[in-house]
This record gives sequence, C-alpha cells and structure tokens, in this order.
Amino acid sequence: MAVLKKIRSRLFSSGAAGEGDAFGVPESARAARAAAGAQTRYDIRPLTVAQLDECWRLDQRCFVDGEAYSRETFEYLLTSPDSVSYRAVTADGTMVGFIVGIVEPDATGHITTLGVAPEHRRRGIAQRMLAKVEDGFRRRGVRIARLEVRSVNNGAQELYVKLGFAVTQRLPRYYSNGGDGLLMIKSLV
Repeated sequence: MAVLKKIRSRLFSSGAAGEGDAFGVPESARAARAAAGAQTRYDIRPLTVAQLDECWRLDQRCFVDGEAYSRETFEYLLTSPDSVSYRAVTADGTMVGFIVGIVEPDATGHITTLGVAPEHRRRGIAQRMLAKVEDGFRRRGVRIARLEVRSVNNGAQELYVKLGFAVTQRLPRYYSNGGDGLLMIKSLV
C-alpha cells in the first residue's frame, strides 16, 4: 500500500529534478523528519480491546487502498484469548503503531497485521514490535511465526528477511484488490 503511494508520488511529482529525493520529498523536509524521529521516544505496550477504536483509526491511515481491517475484525482479534498484540506509543500516549498476532491451534504464531503511522515509519518501530510479538509467541510455546506481505512491498520484505523470515510461497490474488501476497515464515527456536 505504501509502496504504491510512493510510486504514484514519484510518477506524479510536481517538483523539479534535484529539488528532493526520489519521491519528491524536499531534502529539508526529510532532514526535519529525521531529526524529529531521532528525538521521539517510542514505548511498546500491550494492545487490548480498550484501544480498539484508536487502533482501528490508525489502521485506516496505514492501509489506505481498501486493505484495512474492519472494526469488527479488530474486535475479534483483540478479544481472542490467543491474541499476542502490542502497540507503539509516543511519550504523550499517542498510538503510532500496532501489531496483532494470533497463536493458532497448531502452535504457529500468525502475525495478522502490522502497521506504523506514515509519519513515523523507518524509525525501527516495526522491528521493535516484531521482536516483542515473537517473544510473546515464544512464551506461549510457538516455534514458527508466519505472516503474509504484499509481493510489491519491497521495504517490508527487506525488513522481514533481515529479521530472519524467508519467503516460502507466492499467494496469487491473495489481497481483495487482486494483488499477490508472499507467505513468509521464521523459526522461533
């Protein structure tokens, strides 16, 4: 989703060549964003049904192309006794990221969704949340984690590979808009 947005911005950028990065973002804006990110402290906390509405609203921002979960799906996931879920918050308590995992009957940990607010991406938040959910899975006897990712989401795939996940299968037309997915797994032992 974010990849498509970046591609669109690259193709339809109104800035002149040399005024910004590959996505039309001026260097001064990138520098200010990086400086702000270096100063922002993020805490990883449990995500429960008490944060349902805030999580659902953030999901709508993270997945803008129709792939966001419904409020009912989040309610189901967050009230499940098999849920292993966390949120990233700023010092003022604002949720800027979430991860939801489910321990499946075969003791596989399924990371069902992971989102970070667009303005807080590329600051290590997803990596920290993944580590936290993997620890939660291990405490519940999970030996393998799995997730699905869009085949065009190269940034997310690179992060997952860096963290030990491997692509095991292509999932044709996995997403509701017809996009392909990739199944990735990681041993937690």
